[in-house]
Amino acid sequence: MYVTPLLSFLDSDQGSAADDPIRLYYSRKTQEILHKYGPGPRVHFHVGLYPDGPPDSTAPQHVLQQRLFDAQERIVEHAARSWGAYEAPPRRLLDIGCGLGGTSLYWAQEHGASVTGLTVAAEHIPIVRHFARHAGVGERVKPVLADVHDLDETGAYDAVYANESSGYTDRTRLFRVVAQALEPGGWFGIQEHFAGRSAWREFIDGYYRTRLGRREEYLAAAEAAGFQLVDEEDVTDSVAEFWVQSMAWNTAELDRLRAGADAGPGAWTGERLEQSTLAHSRFFRLWRDHAVQTRLLRFRLGGRR
Repeated sequence: MYVTPLLSFLDSDQGSAADDPIRLYYSRKTQEILHKYGPGPRVHFHVGLYPDGPPDSTAPQHVLQQRLFDAQERIVEHAARSWGAYEAPPRRLLDIGCGLGGTSLYWAQEHGASVTGLTVAAEHIPIVRHFARHAGVGERVKPVLADVHDLDETGAYDAVYANESSGYTDRTRLFRVVAQALEPGGWFGIQEHFAGRSAWREFIDGYYRTRLGRREEYLAAAEAAGFQLVDEEDVTDSVAEFWVQSMAWNTAELDRLRAGADAGPGAWTGERLEQSTLAHSRFFRLWRDHAVQTRLLRFRLGGRR
C-alpha cells in the first residue's frame, strides 16, 4: 500500500483552498479518493468502462476496488487507442485537471509522453510527484499548481487531455487557451459528461461542484477557437455500471466501519458513505436513461500533421 507514506502530505497547505469551492472540494476529497481508488501509483477519480456488461456486485470489497480501478484504466486506454495514440504517441501532453496523477502517469508510462499535469489543489502536487517517482516516470511527469483559465503558453504541446475536468471551466476560454498552447495540427481529447434537460442537472453540478455543459456548447466553442471534431463516441451505456460497482464498494466499506474497523484520518465516514451511495443510485438511473451522457471527443487544431 502506498497510502500511508502520503498521509503527511495531506496536512500541508490546507488553508490554500479556502477561497475557492473547487479547490476546497478536491482538498477535502483527497484521502477519500486514495482510500477508495488507491493505493497507486496510478490513482484515478473518474468513471470507468464496463463494455462486457455488469460483473457481480456481491464480490469481496478488495475485488470491487480492483474492478473500479480496472474500469477506470480501461476507459483511458480505450480513448488513447481510439484516438490513435498507439500509432502516433504524443510527445508533450498537457493533462488538465490531473487530480492525483493517474492519467498523467498513464500517458507517461504507456506512451512515453512528457506530461505537464495541472491541478488546483496544492496538496496534490507532492502526491503526484511521489507516485511518478514510484512508477519510474518522475522525470516525465511535472505536476503544476495552476488554473487552466490562466494558461498562457504558445505551441508548447502536441496533445492536450481533459478527463472529466472540462465541466469546471468556461468552455469558450478553455478552447481558446488550449488552441494557443497546442502546436498546429495538435489534438485535444476530452472525456466528459454532457447534461440533457434532466431536472437532476442542478443536483449533479452541486454534488461535484461542477457545471456540466451541452455537446452543442462544446462544438461551438471548439469551432470558434479553430478546432475540428475528428472523433466522437458515446460510452454512456458502458459507463452506467460504474455507479453500481461504486455503490457496492460503499456498502462493503459501510459494513466494515459498522463492524468497528478504523478507516484512518480523513477517510470515509458512515455519513459520507450514505450520502455517496444515495447520490450514485440517482446517477445510475440518469446514465441508464441517457439523461446524462458520457462522451469521448477528440478535436484537432487546424490541418492534420
